[in-house]
Amino acid sequence: MIGCGCYICTSPDEKDKRLRSSILVQSANTTIVVDTTPDFRQQMLRIDNKILDAVLFTHPHKDHTAGLDDVRPYNFFLKKPIEVYANSLTEEALKREFAYVFSDFRYPGIPDIDLITIDDSPFVIGNIPVLPITVWHHKMPVYAFRFGDFTYITDANRIDEKEKDKIKGSKIMVLNALRHEDHISHFTLNQAIALAQELQVPETYFTHISHQLGRHEEVESSLPPGIHVAYDGLKLVI
Repeated sequence: MIGCGCYICTSPDEKDKRLRSSILVQSANTTIVVDTTPDFRQQMLRIDNKILDAVLFTHPHKDHTAGLDDVRPYNFFLKKPIEVYANSLTEEALKREFAYVFSDFRYPGIPDIDLITIDDSPFVIGNIPVLPITVWHHKMPVYAFRFGDFTYITDANRIDEKEKDKIKGSKIMVLNALRHEDHISHFTLNQAIALAQELQVPETYFTHISHQLGRHEEVESSLPPGIHVAYDGLKLVI
């Protein structure tokens, strides 16, 4: 892996074994996945997740969409299409990259999805309220999502003031913090810390972490109170 130097790859700490960034949001009767990464199948098998009601997409980059084909087992076992929520930019990419899913000819066994276009308007999936928040990934608009008191932000390096207002009051926030050095489209560690402190969210967890940030234990020990490094398998209860 380029730039790894084996320092992270060889870490004995399980918290340094990082797959691509995604979350599962679950209530008593509704299960949502945000982004289907290339690791989607492995992530779902690892937690033995058998229910999926919907997929929310933040943006069309491959590391967030490539696993969409693996919703097929849920179609088979649940006997229903999976609702997929995306903005028009992401819809265009999905229809291009998974053209067979949207073909007039329904080949047996292909993913069965209901594609639902979203904008900045709030909506509800099952009994989970969803508030889209527009953040900027360099020049690309990306959706963050607020679910009640929990806000999830990935692939951002700028947030407009009016969108910050939608985040304020959250009890927990997950936020991307790629590395220490400046990046064209991601918050650095210091930028992410500053944003968490500005928004005054009591608990913040950093995600979308590169090898360049360092090992979990070292970074975690350097952070201010209330700010943590997320890790695969982390469960947050709100």
